[in-house]
Amino acid sequence: MSIPRTALRTGVRLGAVALTGVLLAACGSGSGGGSADSAGGDVTLTVDLFGAFGYQESGLYAEYERLHPGVKIKQTDTEDEQDYWKSLQTRLAGGGGLADVQGIEVGRIASVTQQQAAKFVDLNQYGAGALKEEFAPAKWSAATTKDGKVLGLGTDVGPEAMCYRSDLFRAAGLPTDRTELATRWATWEGYLELGRQYKAKAPAGSAWLDSVGSLNAIMVGQEKERYYDSSGALVYENSPAVKTAWDASVKAAGEGLSAKLDQWSPPWNQAFSSGSFATLPCPAWMLGYIKGQAGDAGKGKWDVAKLPGGAGNWGGSYLAVPAAAAHKKEAYELIKWLTAPEQQTKVFRGQGNFPSATKSIGQIADAKDPYFSDAPIGRIFGEAAEQAPVQVLGLHDKDIADQINNALSEVERKGTAPETAWSNAKKAVKNALG
Repeated sequence: MSIPRTALRTGVRLGAVALTGVLLAACGSGSGGGSADSAGGDVTLTVDLFGAFGYQESGLYAEYERLHPGVKIKQTDTEDEQDYWKSLQTRLAGGGGLADVQGIEVGRIASVTQQQAAKFVDLNQYGAGALKEEFAPAKWSAATTKDGKVLGLGTDVGPEAMCYRSDLFRAAGLPTDRTELATRWATWEGYLELGRQYKAKAPAGSAWLDSVGSLNAIMVGQEKERYYDSSGALVYENSPAVKTAWDASVKAAGEGLSAKLDQWSPPWNQAFSSGSFATLPCPAWMLGYIKGQAGDAGKGKWDVAKLPGGAGNWGGSYLAVPAAAAHKKEAYELIKWLTAPEQQTKVFRGQGNFPSATKSIGQIADAKDPYFSDAPIGRIFGEAAEQAPVQVLGLHDKDIADQINNALSEVERKGTAPETAWSNAKKAVKNALG
């Protein structure tokens, strides 16, 4: 993923994946027309993404260019997935300004397969069907239409853990051992109780967690049904998963456990190095983001432990080729290579993005990350991916999640009453869904 996947990159890459085998549930503008594909000579492939997919950072573009003389790759990147998606919708409607490769957040993939299939290339025409067994079944099926069109290849998934600042824990008199912490915060109430203890002795200017929005996102990621049920009906207003996460988030806000930072905002980015918060619910893709924001000074201060409340998934993405892409075949060859098991393994080792290619799982099982105090991230995220539920993906998952997050921000930053904020969220969801 590749977030903020706002986070997904919004935020917020959503939806869990099941793996089979070793782990039983993971982990240039132009007009259309084949004549635009180059039969030879120099080709510049444009890639438009959101957040941090890790391809540049892991050196994969440079490697691909070495392996394919004459091919150059140019990436553009929008940090906020909401902004990215809005821009993509505008360009899809007009048919111009589209890159050869577009990233799609997992919370948007149902919209692509159900409403926008004609605007993306069916990758079967280039042989994508032969890749099916390389991916987790849920990851593959989510990007496949009912009539069998394959509209994207999966990048990563978002098994969840808890990232924390061991130096801040130590300063507040809390244990720092990841195994002990996993026991102490086996439940979300246990996590909040530790937060109360932290608040009582925390270093000046430091809160327990970054925002209640991140708490909400990670908790709904632990459930199979959240915003839609398995029949496709919209159920978020009465969803037990949504209510449980909302109540816990509102409680954390009311008790002053949050730093009140909007995720993906400049102040939030700066807080990674200033110590403004001690814990951060983190899907695997967040590790690379933390490294980028905290920098070398953060090495050894961060650690990773098992998530409270059980396994879950937050995020994941796809790479797709628009029907209006200038170099469709070449774009397919690129995304086929970028999402191959070998490349997914490299991105995980370099950035932390957990692979959706099943073959990669065994290759990373023993991975540790020196930046995160040698945390056994291969095992922690691998077990989370194995145990996470396969989530129901709905047409407007991302829109609903965004509006609920906005409402929680009202509670923690403006002091809005939870009942009023929830009413505002429902109205905003109604408007967003048209």
